[in-house]
Amino acid sequence: MLSTGIFTGYYPYSIDETIKRIKASDFSCVQLDVSFKDCDAAKEPLTKQKANFIRDKFRDANLPVIAVSSYTNLVHPDPEKRKANIAYVKMMMERALDLGSPYVASETGTYNRDSDWVWHDDNARESAYQEACEVIYDLVRFGRETGAAFIVENYVNNVIGSVEQVLRLFKDINMPNLKLICDPTNYFDESNIDTVDVQLRRIFDALSDKMAIAHAKDCKRAASTEEKHADIDADESHTFRGSGTVELPAAGLGALNYDLYVKLLAANHSNIPLIIEHVDENDILRAKAFVDGVLKRQGV
Repeated sequence: MLSTGIFTGYYPYSIDETIKRIKASDFSCVQLDVSFKDCDAAKEPLTKQKANFIRDKFRDANLPVIAVSSYTNLVHPDPEKRKANIAYVKMMMERALDLGSPYVASETGTYNRDSDWVWHDDNARESAYQEACEVIYDLVRFGRETGAAFIVENYVNNVIGSVEQVLRLFKDINMPNLKLICDPTNYFDESNIDTVDVQLRRIFDALSDKMAIAHAKDCKRAASTEEKHADIDADESHTFRGSGTVELPAAGLGALNYDLYVKLLAANHSNIPLIIEHVDENDILRAKAFVDGVLKRQGV
């Protein structure tokens, strides 16, 4: 059966209070954001001792850590910022096993200076792909030394966004510790948002064998093309709700065919964790009930 989890970053509390609230919502696993009020890896170095402390807290609560978040812009046009971003991911890869999972997740980024999720025309350059590929190869090679795997999350407004680009990346970096986050909503833009079912089948036909974990949010046509963020106490990666012609709301609030999604997901991944995201804290129980309802309806 597919397990239902959530990003810890949607709970703006201490480690203990976050665990308490996740347990109260009856989740069975988490994707770990080390951005707690009493420990934030983006603001202070994450030591092995502190990582083990966090891991053991979640183990004691019977909430397995299925992946570690390290979302950043890997191709930031400012060389110093890019260097710092890559160093942050490597720090999290060094601590991944200490935190309870070998999987470290990030999107690939954009050449837009003002946002990690807004398109920039430079993203389409061949040299942009080559630069992203070099960075990701370096991270995957580093992961082999530390026992970590890099799980890439594509996004249509980033350098790596389409099915074809993901396929190319995995062909060019043919290493076992490069994996893919399954999030079909990240493939939609103006050109395909009206053919959801067709695109879902295309995504799974091409990429199912590369998927390690899955995300649960939604997609729909946006009322405006401006970048959208929720007014919540969370990192920017968790306040983001879409850019351009496609909005990315919580599961059950958009046009994604969830019955088809989980059916295709379970066909080759009968025990994959499905992690809820893009929620406000007061919407978590509704989103979980929606996802759980689909899973029960599909018998997975």
